[in-house]
Amino acid sequence: MTIPELPLNNGYTMPQIGLGTASLNDEQIAPLIVTAAEAGYRHFDTAFRYGNQRGVGKGLKDSGIPREQLFVTTKLDGEFQGNDKATAGLDECLRQLDLDYVDLLLIHWPLPQRDEYISTWKSFEKLVGTGKVRSIGVSNFKPAHLDRLFAETTIPPVANQIQLNPRIARADHVDYDRDHDIVTVAWSPLGPGSDLLKEPLLATLGAKYGKSPAQIVLRWAIDRGIATIPRSSNPQRLAQNLDVFDFTLTAPEVTAITALDTGAEKRVDSDTSGH
Repeated sequence: MTIPELPLNNGYTMPQIGLGTASLNDEQIAPLIVTAAEAGYRHFDTAFRYGNQRGVGKGLKDSGIPREQLFVTTKLDGEFQGNDKATAGLDECLRQLDLDYVDLLLIHWPLPQRDEYISTWKSFEKLVGTGKVRSIGVSNFKPAHLDRLFAETTIPPVANQIQLNPRIARADHVDYDRDHDIVTVAWSPLGPGSDLLKEPLLATLGAKYGKSPAQIVLRWAIDRGIATIPRSSNPQRLAQNLDVFDFTLTAPEVTAITALDTGAEKRVDSDTSGH
């Protein structure tokens, strides 16, 4: 299984599909990562807030996959914003992961009411030269937050990880990221806790292409140039989530799926979320 790589604006690349690990503890995630690696996953997403980085690190080691073939993302939440707190935060993440570096470090939430994401980003910029992180990016940032980041800092983010699925299509965010050479990464790309996968349109397209509704949704994101990090603890679904590169949706089909955006799901916009 070869997963396409999306180019980042600093010369590195990111596998377009990865494994999300939110809500899974150390004991659950370690064997799951081994299973995912055997299925072909090379991109693994975690965060300090998830409390599972030790399990992620163990799973990566147990997989036997050489480090240079892995793409590991972690995130620092509000506890590490401002006053160069990110330096100690990254060191703790690396200690828990038992890694020398991460491929991508994200600010987990902008928390604009605290007004510390600019100083935090400047700390991230310093970390780029340490060898402990290859790329830096953001998570749950809106275009207004990114506008300020571009105006007041030096290194542009390579990625913005946001809640995104056909119910919450965020076309404006995706367009903004594309225009600014930022890769959009979708968390909860299959719409957690929703009836998204029961949509008749997805069943119809699934029948046409011989795919499940979930595979149609993932392909919709891929055809929009978005990276996704679906989460599943089911080995069969893990494999199915990668089996989306042998067909392409038509432009009208992508448009029709995007039109499923109803705004009905709650948009999560603070680090009180489990993500």
